[in-house]
Amino acid sequence: MESEEGIRLRKPDLKPVETKVKSKERDEEDKKESCTAEEEPVSPAGRMFHEPNFNVHVLAIMGSKYKIQPDVAIANAPKTLLKHPRFSSLLVEDEGGKMKWVRTEVDLNKHVIVPEIDPNIESPDKFVEDYIYNLTKTGLDKSKPLWEVHILNLTTSDAKGVAVFRIHHSLGDGMSLMSLLLACTRQVADPTALPTLPTRKSDGRNGGFIRRSSHCFFGIWWLLVLFWNTFVDVLMFMATSLFLRDTKTPISAPPNSELNPRRIVHKTVSFDDMKLVKDAMNMTINDVAVGITQAGLSKYLNRRYGEKNGYDKGASETKNNLPNKIRLRSVLLINIRPSAGIQELADMMEKDTEAKWGNWVGYILLPFDIGLRDDPLDYIRKAKKTIDRKKHSLEVLVTSAIANFVLRLLGIKRASAQSHKIFCNTTFVFSNLPGPLEEIGIYGHELLYLAPTSYGQPHALMVNFQSYINKMTIVLSVDENVFPDPYKLCDDIAESLKLVKDAVVKRGLSATAQN
Repeated sequence: MESEEGIRLRKPDLKPVETKVKSKERDEEDKKESCTAEEEPVSPAGRMFHEPNFNVHVLAIMGSKYKIQPDVAIANAPKTLLKHPRFSSLLVEDEGGKMKWVRTEVDLNKHVIVPEIDPNIESPDKFVEDYIYNLTKTGLDKSKPLWEVHILNLTTSDAKGVAVFRIHHSLGDGMSLMSLLLACTRQVADPTALPTLPTRKSDGRNGGFIRRSSHCFFGIWWLLVLFWNTFVDVLMFMATSLFLRDTKTPISAPPNSELNPRRIVHKTVSFDDMKLVKDAMNMTINDVAVGITQAGLSKYLNRRYGEKNGYDKGASETKNNLPNKIRLRSVLLINIRPSAGIQELADMMEKDTEAKWGNWVGYILLPFDIGLRDDPLDYIRKAKKTIDRKKHSLEVLVTSAIANFVLRLLGIKRASAQSHKIFCNTTFVFSNLPGPLEEIGIYGHELLYLAPTSYGQPHALMVNFQSYINKMTIVLSVDENVFPDPYKLCDDIAESLKLVKDAVVKRGLSATAQN
């Protein structure tokens, strides 16, 4: 393994913590299964995340402003994380292959890992990167609850200490897991207050269409477009699950890429710059994130094609190295079960109340427009058009119903194979998560950045955007057999934001520029 020299694992001396058993709100589907207060069936999506071809783990990387005190974290874990049933339960599989969560005592010695690091290490940033890379070579031990935290106390270029949470995806969807971790944090300015997240304005999609159509003269047309978009999206989804593949490019994943370790890199850009563009162009942050990602991918692929062909035609809209009509899509896994908010999860941990939880996902296949544009704003205009079109569709609800039908009809193996085919026939995973609006600390440790990602998916690339105060962290999880230079892609995305922001300011489109 890389970067193992000079490392010894020191586990805190702590007795096992006995956790209390609490009841949990169940869906109608869960009620059909026999369970006791100490046992719960694993959801269908949770079982799928344990299939060999889809064994996905979530990583939440947190940079601390100060050296991390393991003893403080250990003392607080029983009052917070361990109050959640998933974090104090074993995954048990019976002889019939049925999986269930069984409550157990938690030995924190097996979950909090603190390596002793050579103080004279030459490159702390490279050490952290290689340490996480080595984590992605392995899965979590099923003889204990499926989570752990690694505390790396060394000074990097952007933190004094780094905590790496590793959590199996079967414990919950990415948004729920991040909400749970944030529910363990408090505002630095007010240690009694939970962090606040940006609120999203309702756009009336899906469930709001009845209200909109009743107040709109063209309501019938609006409904017809909704159903047509849904029909086309579901048709593309079905075709993708069977035969429709993205264009083979230099960033396409090879077979069995999900088994390869992942190189995790991140770069922080200005969230204020993204908000400036959003306001000036009357868009959402997600529109801007998708726009600069497709701009960065276009530049990166243009360079890779030039290297592959052995000559460079240029990097303009009319003269470049890109093939015509590249089909390149991202998979978005959307949790359609109402998720618990930060306050609800905090109440669960502090007051032993109940909170909604679970994996219940649908798919969205989001096309990315690959091509060089002389006008940087064309990238985000195209992104907004694509996303607005996707909002006017019931794709996520229908694909969730299809996945559930396949699971019930054909079983977990076949359903997993179909999901795996969808991932193999697309190019990457994309997500954008809103973060706290103020500085926060976890167990008294002030955080400088948040960088969530995952590994175990069949794609060679995963792109995550995570906001925090006035920062936006771009996180890439890559198969380095496909991406030997992931920092170049990070730089391409960051440079694309700068070009878009400069274009907005130069043309006087923003209130900042006008003032």
